[in-house]
Amino acid sequence: MATASHTLPGAGAPTGLLSWLTTVDHKKIGILYLYTTFFFFIIGGLEALTVRTQLAWSNLKFISADLYNQVFTMHGTTMIFLVVVPILAGFGNYFVPLLIGARDMAFPKLNMLSYWLLLAGGIVLNASFLLGGAPNAGWTSYAPLSTAVYSQGTSIDFWIIGLLLGGTSSTLGAINFLVTTITMRCPGMKMTELPMFAWSMVVTSVMVLFSTPMITVALLLLFLDRNFGTVYFSVPGGGDPLIWQNLFWFYSHPAVYIMVLPAMGIISEVLPVFSRKPLFGYQFIAWSSVFIMILGFSVWAHHMFQVGSPLQVDTFFATASMIIAVPTGIKIFNWIGTMWGGALKLTTAMLFAIGFIAMFVIGGITGVSLAIVPINWQVHDTYYVVGHLHYVLFGGSMFGIFSGLYYWGPKITGRKLNETLGKWHFWLHTLGFNLTFFGMHILGLLGMPRRIYTYASGQGWDVLNLISTIGAFTIAFSVLLFIVNWFVSLRSGEVAGDDPWGGATLEWATSSPPPVHNFDKVPTVKGLNPLWADAHPGEQSHY
Repeated sequence: MATASHTLPGAGAPTGLLSWLTTVDHKKIGILYLYTTFFFFIIGGLEALTVRTQLAWSNLKFISADLYNQVFTMHGTTMIFLVVVPILAGFGNYFVPLLIGARDMAFPKLNMLSYWLLLAGGIVLNASFLLGGAPNAGWTSYAPLSTAVYSQGTSIDFWIIGLLLGGTSSTLGAINFLVTTITMRCPGMKMTELPMFAWSMVVTSVMVLFSTPMITVALLLLFLDRNFGTVYFSVPGGGDPLIWQNLFWFYSHPAVYIMVLPAMGIISEVLPVFSRKPLFGYQFIAWSSVFIMILGFSVWAHHMFQVGSPLQVDTFFATASMIIAVPTGIKIFNWIGTMWGGALKLTTAMLFAIGFIAMFVIGGITGVSLAIVPINWQVHDTYYVVGHLHYVLFGGSMFGIFSGLYYWGPKITGRKLNETLGKWHFWLHTLGFNLTFFGMHILGLLGMPRRIYTYASGQGWDVLNLISTIGAFTIAFSVLLFIVNWFVSLRSGEVAGDDPWGGATLEWATSSPPPVHNFDKVPTVKGLNPLWADAHPGEQSHY
């Protein structure tokens, strides 16, 4: 376990590329996470553009049907398992120790292993394109479609091994976040007064530890069925494919909150700073995360209303799925309360934080509609679900992630990103996002199935699909602006200084970027916003 006597750089320490390959510094590992996952984000984005080009109009043959199945499977797999889940772990690696006044993560070498396992998983998954074909059974890979009977070759095996590596990485990371936060907080910092992003990583880590074993078991059983003649998912052999669905969704629905709660933690840091007010209802926001975690384990079967469960079972999961909107609503009202009456400063980070709230509300409302069994039956496996999923996952994660990159980027690089380019990025991103995904709800109501390769003309789908494709390319252009902004700012951006935004939490109490040992002296804090309390010592109770 790391201690306060963290090793300082000295003679003989690796330099250059070797220093990155062998690093156990949480900040460097965090940067490796961020760059690696952003690279996978670009790959997943190119796959999305390929899918949208194929669907831009009726009867197109831009790519073959088999390649289309591979591309949309890898798009979903990449975005969920190689981008959103681990990129937030990248933020956690870099900022949790800084936020709690620690010098490093509790287990630096375990931290390094987590990163390399993630990278190995990503390489295995994408190597499948070159070694016989990529997975093509959808990101859910339902059995029996994914069994050897219907998916021959090795593509699904690559998918299984890649996800097992990624899941192990995620589990080791969760252990590290929990132990670090519980044991290495600076003097004066209580668990009930953690910075909200650190608290969200604690709750998320608990979810990871309870949910990941379920998909691990499912993947191992599928691997045995495919390669060793077992019949866990084979009806003729006495197995049951519903075992796969139950295990998969027991992980994958909590995974929605694993992807969203850290993003909620980010905007809970951003909103107070750019509203110049303490976070409104800190305890309500913190405990609503805990309720989301608990309820998140009781809603998985709303993905399975079509399997013929008894009415009582469907009623329970429908009710639980509606109730989970309550703690989410508590967060939203408290975020609005934070901004209400504040001296709002609409930086790019703040715009993305506000955009997160707006997009997630739309995703939440459509989510409640899907919890209603008759509506779910009507729109199941249509583009309505695709639209809802992207408002929750893309709107609920990437808006938070970009908010975090603009907010904490200066701490990582020492330079601020260009605000003009940033605002162009935000508005084009928001425009493109809504052009791409809002019309999908209408397409679903018109009966367009998800995962369809092409479609006949005359069904009223062409124009909405074309708008969606234009929106996807608009998002891509906005991301290109961000990449240009990031690298130009690295070379010639405004020097950030230690605390460019007037922040309230400990990461702003050290230099930008921080030294290897983070703090020259381990800080002692009192209250939720220690830097603001220090700046206004007569108003300690307020902060």
